[in-house]
Amino acid sequence: MSLTLRSGLWSIRGYRSMFSAYALASFGDWFDALAVQVLVAYRWGADPLMIALIPVSMALPSVLFSSFAGTLADRVRQARLMMVCDLITVILSVAVLFAPNMYWLLPFLALRALAGVFHVPAQQALTRRVVPADLLLQATSYNGLVNQGSKVAGPLLGAVTLVALSPQACIVINMAARLLSALLLFGLRHLPKATSPQDTESPGAPAPSSGAGVFWTEWKEGWAYLWHHKKILNTIIFGFIGMTVILMIDYQFPTLLRTISPADEALTGQVVAAIGTGAVVMLVLLNRLNRISYGWGLGGGGALIGTGIALLGLSPPGSRSFLLWGLGFLLGIGNGMYILTQNYILQKETAPNLVGRVFGIQNMLISLVMLAAPLAGGLLIKAASAGQAFLWIGSAMTLIGLSGLLFRQRLWGKGSRKAENTVLPADAS
Repeated sequence: MSLTLRSGLWSIRGYRSMFSAYALASFGDWFDALAVQVLVAYRWGADPLMIALIPVSMALPSVLFSSFAGTLADRVRQARLMMVCDLITVILSVAVLFAPNMYWLLPFLALRALAGVFHVPAQQALTRRVVPADLLLQATSYNGLVNQGSKVAGPLLGAVTLVALSPQACIVINMAARLLSALLLFGLRHLPKATSPQDTESPGAPAPSSGAGVFWTEWKEGWAYLWHHKKILNTIIFGFIGMTVILMIDYQFPTLLRTISPADEALTGQVVAAIGTGAVVMLVLLNRLNRISYGWGLGGGGALIGTGIALLGLSPPGSRSFLLWGLGFLLGIGNGMYILTQNYILQKETAPNLVGRVFGIQNMLISLVMLAAPLAGGLLIKAASAGQAFLWIGSAMTLIGLSGLLFRQRLWGKGSRKAENTVLPADAS
């Protein structure tokens, strides 16, 4: 990637502010997620089924409201919507902070997740508005680097905070990060919904609606657009199947790791950090290559994720920490490939004025999976064991990834190879 291309992206003031706000929010979220997992798994000693209710409670608002949130994100000033979501998150984090048990914690987490339902499509839509099309791959990879980098730094620093202070201290750090995020977005509050004529001139994009029933009309337009654009539809379906498998054990890492090393509360944070490190390494590599293959990114990434999960399941009690870190690193490499490719396809192939709706629909489908998959994973662990469940689920994910590789031309089209492997112009700005 050329210096000109990098400077072209970072010369966009709106992107710099949005990137910094996103970095703070992501960092705080990982601090918070680690705190909640350690609190319920180690301090409260919750069983796998109760732990599985955490993602379920957080997914329900997304199932109910994500597609509508995406429509709203395409209609309003996204920065203002993101600011409101940050402030609501801070207020509800106070409730999470003082939750005395799981019965209070779960509804508070659900209410707080509702703010995130509106934040995600707004952030994606704002990226598409602010960043030119020829810089989208770099912007997507940098956003991925933030998310995965915070997965490294957040759990590591969170583990130190947990040892020195408490899980509640990690939640307070998340609150502070969200406040700073809102302050950074304050400068973008007057940014209009559309920043260029291309927003209403993209091929296949419906013309802006007006008059009564506009919101519902645009909501239906989002679904119709998705149905008639097979590359986007196949990406979402492939991601839906993969996430169904992954989410069966996504919140069960503490359950597995406490069977391997019962006395090491920090091990969860260390393995999550290793996953983030692998993803960061892959994202940096793809950023420098400045090209991406849809089939290899999604299929190959899924296969690596599955392999890492299966091998973690095979790890016996007393396994050395560096071995678990290595498996986490492998899983992270696959995760970096998978997430970057999926988000880039949805950003690149979607008309600019429909990005919020497409991401809203994707979030709704993923959250729909979260209502059932974590519970199914918890039941599987109770019926067999954590290690056996990780082995079976990892093997299934590996097969899904290999299927994506085998049928990549059919899923993403014969013509996609040339487009997806084209190096972006170095002089774009």
